[in-house]
Amino acid sequence: MDKSYQDIREGVRSLCAQYDSAYWQKIDEARAYPEAFVDALTKAGWMSALIPEEFGGSGLSLTEASVIMEEISRSGGNPGCCHGQMYNMNTLLRHGSAAQKKKYLPEIAAGELRLQSMGVTEPTAGTDTTRIKTVAVKKGDRYVVNGQKVWTSRLQHSELMILLARTTPLSDVAKKSEGMSVFLVETKSKGLQVKPIRNMVNHETNEVFIDDLEVPAENLIGEEGKGYTYILDGLNAERILIAAECVGDGYWFTEKAVAYSKERIVFDRPIGQNQGIQFPIAESYMEIEAANLMRYKAAALFDRKQSCGAEANMAKHLCAKASWEAANVCLQTHGGFGFAAEYDIERKFRETRLYLVAPISTNLILSYVAEHVLGLPRSF
Repeated sequence: MDKSYQDIREGVRSLCAQYDSAYWQKIDEARAYPEAFVDALTKAGWMSALIPEEFGGSGLSLTEASVIMEEISRSGGNPGCCHGQMYNMNTLLRHGSAAQKKKYLPEIAAGELRLQSMGVTEPTAGTDTTRIKTVAVKKGDRYVVNGQKVWTSRLQHSELMILLARTTPLSDVAKKSEGMSVFLVETKSKGLQVKPIRNMVNHETNEVFIDDLEVPAENLIGEEGKGYTYILDGLNAERILIAAECVGDGYWFTEKAVAYSKERIVFDRPIGQNQGIQFPIAESYMEIEAANLMRYKAAALFDRKQSCGAEANMAKHLCAKASWEAANVCLQTHGGFGFAAEYDIERKFRETRLYLVAPISTNLILSYVAEHVLGLPRSF
């Protein structure tokens, strides 16, 4: 098991221990948001990990932030309720103006504001982000935005949102990735209508209808028209953090399976004595350990501000796949009891399955690696 960053691990584990299995089961059953848990994380300073010390944060690296997310998963919790602030932060930190950072970062670090949400995906564009139809038109000292977003997570529990909109029509740009801009939007602004999407996981996500939303020009992040490249920083961070969460899930499933197989007696012997039980657990563990190496490689490249698109994608794919296999093995090891809510396995099973689909699908990662790493012809 990974022993690096032990101080962070012990601190997060200590906090997570106060929010046990019963807490997460109650939250899941009620389809509620874990306010108490997120508030505790914020007060302890974990949610401001990436914010520089000069603005009241801890000034940690993405690698260290990924350890925080991993440990929440490994404790049996669900970091999907709060990981948005970690990866959204990078768009603001790397491309925001000095004035934007001075205005917002201290309040985020203090827990007075939350930057939990990113409005990128649209119903008709999906993962083809360059085809978004949400438009922002500059009128005097503000932009007026109209459009629609979908799968916009944690918006109801966030005061700020990173929003991607097209500021130059697709027909007027040389490359389809040009002409999009990023805005920092206050979510209580007039012009946002939010419709929750009930889903398989207890995950607060929404459709968002944007009608004549007015955003001050000073809330444009970076240069107009270059938003797509800025968003990629946030998306790479997102993939690395979620890879770490999947590693935490994978260890959780493995540890559960090992413990249960030692104590479950069938035919006068622990089932863990049987190779039919041992081998799948051992293989799952090896897959998690291997995937974890790519997670650290991707995070190290990100922290050095080097190109890491391929590594971030591969890390997310390998870690999500390893976690899902571990989830299946854990459920199979527990048999019928794995389906009982009191064991937490069915909840975590649903939570980790999400990451083979989102935030980027397995097939899109495979096509990315085929084209950009292996040099094969573009498939779409």
